[in-house]
Amino acid sequence: MKILITGGAGFIGSHLAERLLSDGHEVYAIDNLSTGRLENIESFRSNPKFHFFTGSILDLKLMDELVSKCKQVYHLAAAVGVKYIIENPLLSLKTNIVGTDNVLELCNKYKAKALITSTSEIYGKSEKVPFSEHDDRLLGSTHISRWGYSCSKALDEFLALAFYREKKLPVVIVRCFNTVGPRQTGQYGMVLPKFIKAALLDQPIVVYGSGKQTRCFADVSDVVDAFIKLMDNPECEGEIFNVGTTEAISIEDLAVKVKNMCGSKSKIEYMSYEAAFEEGFEDMMNRMPNLDKIHQFIGYEPKYTLDDIIKRMIEYYEN
Repeated sequence: MKILITGGAGFIGSHLAERLLSDGHEVYAIDNLSTGRLENIESFRSNPKFHFFTGSILDLKLMDELVSKCKQVYHLAAAVGVKYIIENPLLSLKTNIVGTDNVLELCNKYKAKALITSTSEIYGKSEKVPFSEHDDRLLGSTHISRWGYSCSKALDEFLALAFYREKKLPVVIVRCFNTVGPRQTGQYGMVLPKFIKAALLDQPIVVYGSGKQTRCFADVSDVVDAFIKLMDNPECEGEIFNVGTTEAISIEDLAVKVKNMCGSKSKIEYMSYEAAFEEGFEDMMNRMPNLDKIHQFIGYEPKYTLDDIIKRMIEYYEN
C-alpha cells in the first residue's frame, strides 16, 4: 500500500516510516524540518520504497500531489514541544489548524483514510485522573500561550469528526501521552531526552517547578504499533483513542532515576516555570491516560517499561 506520513522526518514519524517500510509498504513522507531531522531517516532513506519531500503541509499544491498517490495518510506534522510553541505561537496555530484542514480536505478529495494525531494537552489542567476520551476539558486564560496549542489540537479533532460525520471520511484520532524513545531531542522541551543528555555529560539536570508533577512515558515502538492497528481496524473509524502507558513517575523521581541509570555525577537543580518559559505559565500536576478504550478495540498493552525505555535511550545517545 502507498502511505503518506506528514512530519515523516520527526521523532515519531521516522519510527512509523521505518515500521511501515519493514511491513512492505511504499512510504511517502513530507517534513519542513522545523523540528524533524534528516538524520532520523538516514538509515532507510535509500530504500527504493521510501520517498521524502522537504516541504510544508501548508503547501496545498505539494500536498495535493502527495495525497493523490496514497490510500492512507498518517498526519503527524504539527508544532511540537512546549518551548517551541511558546516561542512560535502564530506559526504553531496556523500549522496545526490550517495544516490539518488541508490534510482532511485532500483525504476527502482522494478518498484516503486518515489518522490525526492529537495530544494529552487536550485535557488541559483538569485534575480528574486518569483522563478518559469523553472527559470534559479545563483550560486556562488565552493570555497563556500553551493553551493555544491545546485549543488548536481540539479544533483538529472537531474538524476530523465533522469530516467523518458529514463526508463519511474514514478518520481515526489518537491522543498521545508523552511518547519517548531513541531519536527524540530535548531541544524543544522534551523532558526525558534532556535529562539523559545532561546526565551523560555530568551537567546539571534541571527540573521545572516543584518536580512533584507526574507523567507517564510511553515507548515510541508501542505507540507506532498502536497507530497501525487502529488504522487497520474499520471499527476504529470516527473514534478518539488515548495512547500511552499508566506507569506514572514524578519528574524529580525521574531525574534521580536517570542520574542513577547513567551513573552520572550531575547535580539536580530546580527552576521556576516563569524562568524557563513565560510569566504566568501553567502546568498540569498529573497526566495519566485511561487506556480501557484502546485495549477494548485493539488489545493494546504497552510492552516497554520506563526502565526499558531509559536503557534504550541511553544506548542511543551514547552511540
